[in-house]
Amino acid sequence: MKRIVIVLVVLVGLLVGADFAAATFAEHTVSQKAREQLGLDQDPAVEIHGFPFALQAASGEYDHISITADGVRVQELQDVSVRANLHDVNAPMSDLTSGNADNIEIGRLVGEITLKASDIARVAPLTNIDDLRIEPSSKSYVLHGEGVDEERAAEIDEDGDDSTAGVRLSGKADVAGERIEIFAFAMIELDGTTIRITPHRLQFGNDKETTVVPEEVQRALLPNFEADINAGTMPFTVTPTAIHVAPGSLTLHGEAENVTFGGVSDTLGG
Repeated sequence: MKRIVIVLVVLVGLLVGADFAAATFAEHTVSQKAREQLGLDQDPAVEIHGFPFALQAASGEYDHISITADGVRVQELQDVSVRANLHDVNAPMSDLTSGNADNIEIGRLVGEITLKASDIARVAPLTNIDDLRIEPSSKSYVLHGEGVDEERAAEIDEDGDDSTAGVRLSGKADVAGERIEIFAFAMIELDGTTIRITPHRLQFGNDKETTVVPEEVQRALLPNFEADINAGTMPFTVTPTAIHVAPGSLTLHGEAENVTFGGVSDTLGG
């Protein structure tokens, strides 16, 4: 009995190892194709989710494949992160083994592009602001400050438009010969894969105490926070429909249905 158990354990180990090796080969094929069509310097990380891989490979149907690329360059940006989650994928093993990934069919595709604050700081005129930081802010506060009642603020913040968001940009700038911490409250909106930043109000100070900036000073400084940022092309030519602000980053989000792997854009640089 003990000998049989040992044999079974060895067989299971061999099967798991073979399954892992086959999955690794398929992931490498998809990764190379993604690198070629996205114009990347390195192979993106690819993971075929689900176990065992062999059953998915035999049917040619995969529940979930994820593709991740970091450090992508887009014009001034040097560290863009690209994510693509592929669901309900139809990829015959014959295509994968032959390296033909163009005809892989994707039932649902979720794509994301994330820009870090340190990268956004490379885009003029934000280059005039040192130590640029990004934090989320409510739309109502950006547009009206504290001069709006709670009910009206809720209406503004819950308008259902995910293509716009409030953001707080902060950093140091020279004002009248002094180095001052500035907070800019801005709206960001999507125009394709371009992020448009429109500042509305400025404050001086720090996270603990702020002072409203006089109107004439605001008019002079606000343009330093106004920018259009080209985020490149979404994976699989997905059109972004939402933008999300997190501490230190902005993320574009888009979804598509019934696309092919051959629909990947030729270049992220647009």
